Amino acid sequence: MKKKIINKYMKFPTALAAAKGGAALAVEWLVPLLDANGKDDALLLAAADKKRAETVGDSVHLRGLIEFSNYCRKNCHYCGLRKENNKINRYRLSKEEILETALKAEKLGYKTIVLQSGEDLHFSADAMSKIIKELKNKTKLAVTLSLGERDEETYFAWKKAGADRYLLRIETTDPVIFKKIHPDSDLEYRKNCLYVLKKLGYQLGSGVMVGLPGQDALSLAKDIIWLNNLGVEMIGIGPFLPHKETPLKDEKGGTLAQALRLIAVLRLVFPYSHMPATTAMGTIDPMGREKALQAGANVMMPNITPTAVRPLYEIYPNKICLDESADKCFGCVTARIIGLGRTVGTDYGDVVRQIRNPKLEIRNNKDK
Repeated sequence: MKKKIINKYMKFPTALAAAKGGAALAVEWLVPLLDANGKDDALLLAAADKKRAETVGDSVHLRGLIEFSNYCRKNCHYCGLRKENNKINRYRLSKEEILETALKAEKLGYKTIVLQSGEDLHFSADAMSKIIKELKNKTKLAVTLSLGERDEETYFAWKKAGADRYLLRIETTDPVIFKKIHPDSDLEYRKNCLYVLKKLGYQLGSGVMVGLPGQDALSLAKDIIWLNNLGVEMIGIGPFLPHKETPLKDEKGGTLAQALRLIAVLRLVFPYSHMPATTAMGTIDPMGREKALQAGANVMMPNITPTAVRPLYEIYPNKICLDESADKCFGCVTARIIGLGRTVGTDYGDVVRQIRNPKLEIRNNKDK
C-alpha cells in the first residue's frame, strides 16, 4: 500500500492569515506566499501595501545614488563589473567629484546619498574616511555606504568618520547557489561582514537576488528567515538580469512578478524596514518601480552619478535613466511618486528599530 504524501505547506489563505497575524517565521507559510499566482498574488500584494501604509506610511524616501567606481576585485558570475570583464572602460570619481555631486544632491532636496562602487581597494579605509568626513562637514546628508566586503577595522573607521548606513546584499544564503554565482567569495565570510556591521551600529541593509539559477521558493523562504535572525533594517531586492559578458549570460533572468511577490512577503515579515523600488525593476517594466511601491516598497534610489560615466556602471544590461541630469531625474521621480497619491519624504528616513537584535558571534574578519 502506498504511503499517503502529506503536503507540509499551508494553503494560501491560511498562509496569508499567518503572515498578517505576525506568526512565527516558518517555511510552511512562507513558501505558499512566495509561490502565489493569479488572484492569490493580487491578494498578497494588496495585503503588503496595506501593511506598508499602516507602518511606514505614504512617504517615499529618496536616496541619491552615486556610483563612484566600477573597478572590482571580485569575479562574480552575474555582474558586468567583474574583474575579468575586459570590455568595460573603468573609472573612478575623485574626492572632489564625489563631493560636488553630493552638494548638488543636497540642493535638490535629497536627505541621503548612497556611495556605491565595485570592491575597489583603491578606496582604502583612510581614503574613504576622508571623503565621509568632508561630506559630513560640508553637508547635512545621511551617508550610506555600499562598498562590499571589508574587515572590521575598515568598517569601524568608516563608522567613526560619520557613515550612517551600510548596504551589503547576501544575494542568497543557499551555499550551492552562492558558490555558483560567487566563485571567489565565501558565504560564511559575507555573513560575518554583516554581523560585524550590525555590531558596530550601522543601520544595516541587505537583501537577495530573485530568479537565480537553481533558486526556488524554499530557498527564498530560508533567506527571509536568515535576514530576520540578522535583524536587517533595510532590504534590497533585485531580479537577476543576465549580462552578456558574464558566465551566466545564457541563463533565464528573474521576473518582475517574482520580485514584487518577494517584496510583498518581506513587507509582511519586516513591517518597519525600508525597501527600495529599484532601477532594475524599472528596467524590466517601465512601470516596475511604481508597481513595487504598490507592493510594499517605500524607497527610491535615483541615480545621480555624473552622466559622463553613468553608463559604465553596468552591473546588468539596459539600465534606465543613463542620460538624465540629476535635477531632471529628481523631478521625474517626484512626479511618479505624486502620481501614485504618495508623498516624497522630507525627513532622513532613519529606520524604526523595532527588529530583534540577535546575539551575534563575531569571528576574525580579514580582507581576502
